[in-house]
Amino acid sequence: MTTIDAPADRTALAEVIAELESRSVSQFRTIQEPAVMAELRAVELGDAELAHRAMLLQCSVLLREGRSAEGGYRARRVLDWAVLHDTPNLLARAHREMAIFHRQIGDLADALRHAVQCVANLADDAAPVLRARHLVSLAVALDENGSADEAHRRFGEALDLATAIGEFELVLYILNNVAYIAYENDDEAGARALVARMRETLSHCGRAFTANELDTVARVEMMSRRYGVVEELLGPVLHEESAVRGDEGDALAECLLTLAEARRLDSRYPASQVALDAAFRMCEERGLETLRMRAHEEKAALLADTGRYREAYEEYRTFHAVFASLRSIQREARAHALNTVFEATEARKDNERFREMAYRDALTGLYNRRYLNEKLPAILGSARVDRRPVSLAIVDLDHFKRINDTLSHSTGDAVLKQVSELLAEAATEDASIAARLGGEEFVLILPGVGADEAVRRCERLRRRLQSYAWRPLTGDLAVTASIGVTTSPRGDDTMPGLLARADENLYAAKHGGRNQVVAGDY
Repeated sequence: MTTIDAPADRTALAEVIAELESRSVSQFRTIQEPAVMAELRAVELGDAELAHRAMLLQCSVLLREGRSAEGGYRARRVLDWAVLHDTPNLLARAHREMAIFHRQIGDLADALRHAVQCVANLADDAAPVLRARHLVSLAVALDENGSADEAHRRFGEALDLATAIGEFELVLYILNNVAYIAYENDDEAGARALVARMRETLSHCGRAFTANELDTVARVEMMSRRYGVVEELLGPVLHEESAVRGDEGDALAECLLTLAEARRLDSRYPASQVALDAAFRMCEERGLETLRMRAHEEKAALLADTGRYREAYEEYRTFHAVFASLRSIQREARAHALNTVFEATEARKDNERFREMAYRDALTGLYNRRYLNEKLPAILGSARVDRRPVSLAIVDLDHFKRINDTLSHSTGDAVLKQVSELLAEAATEDASIAARLGGEEFVLILPGVGADEAVRRCERLRRRLQSYAWRPLTGDLAVTASIGVTTSPRGDDTMPGLLARADENLYAAKHGGRNQVVAGDY
């Protein structure tokens, strides 16, 4: 059997995942397969956080491929886990993917809400490249929600960070976003300055413009009616052997629509029709309904410009019919996607509810031995790191068999339930935990509580149990408890050792007359 060095394996796996997380947007298609393998390996190693980081990488690919419902569902699961386990950086990343999901389904308000959280949850020492990416997500969401000035500021912060660390792919991505916003706002001077910076940055990236970037540059050139330049930029997209890379599913079709519009505005109508036909084919092949709608609109404009007004009118009618159908489809898709994400949250709640039930004693509602076995070692481990004490007390009811034999087992159950309430009441301070070990035996865990304070609390509990009004329930039979207490001053004990010492002290309390608290080493 092969021996696995788990700590070394975890370190190596963390490095693999960190490298995948650092890849640029243009490389997203290289992430899926290694991310799946990383998730499987993390599960084998029992490292839930690494597994969820790998899962989130897969979410990112799904969303960028336009598979919104599936990507959103998985991102929601990761987000819920990150909230439950308080892992800020994973929480920040999950919020970023949720912002992308809500933007894709047209829910801009929730996209902004998640984008704000994706920045707010970043640790102060987060890597600059990570902070820059999250700032870009926030900037996009702010712009789409009408906060142009705030968006510009966030884009600027992200650009400064990416430039300072030489992340030229990210610099180019930011510039492309800002340039397109300038184009949409008819700011030609600003857009041209940004395109100039894009060209300068491209020289550091060792590649040509992607389809998305080419479309932005072409749109800016169209502002000055430089249709020849647009032709030079986008003409190659028409050829199947074109080296232009489509970095998103609809990028090449966007380029074809831009080319068709530029040719029409340049009165090159037959050439415009060629580009338009190619755009229609690509929309049909790839199921790009939004772009197909825009293609119908561009076709109507082409028909009108060539004097074919009746056909143009009919094409506009087709455009509006497709638009109405698309709105309906989008509403259904949005509802489906949101429901899918809702189901992820509900599934997590169900899992947590069932998990909680498995950790509870059926009769008393206190935590059970299974919970104790999982929780106490973790408490001791934290105490060992922080060099803080942990105290533990075993509480055993005195002569409990008399109650069952003299009265009834149902009366005995009622007593156990009431004792459990008093124990739960005693465990409300700090992070204390009350649990039932079995029968009439209970345990009280007191993290961060030293020996003297533990004895005081247990003595207070003993008196509370003794003085409780038991007569209506047990008549003349008293209900008291013996308690054995022990303390690990710096958490450097094992769970079995701590329980054994507390049990020895309980034995001493029983043989010393019962109804008392005994602490110390025996």
